[in-house]
Amino acid sequence: MKNRLKNFKEFILEEDGMGTVEIILIIVVLIGLVIIFKNQLRTLVTNVFKKITQDSNTVMS
Repeated sequence: MKNRLKNFKEFILEEDGMGTVEIILIIVVLIGLVIIFKNQLRTLVTNVFKKITQDSNTVMS
């Protein structure tokens, strides 16, 4: 009986899987944000690359 209680206590205190669950939750939240703000992100990235292209053209001239 004492051995069972010891094993149960060790099982309850075990936290090995917590890191995996936390990482999966963070990934799910990030994917949700990307889906929600997809158009805004696309516009932002397009504007940034346009600005980079324009600035690189002025440096090369």
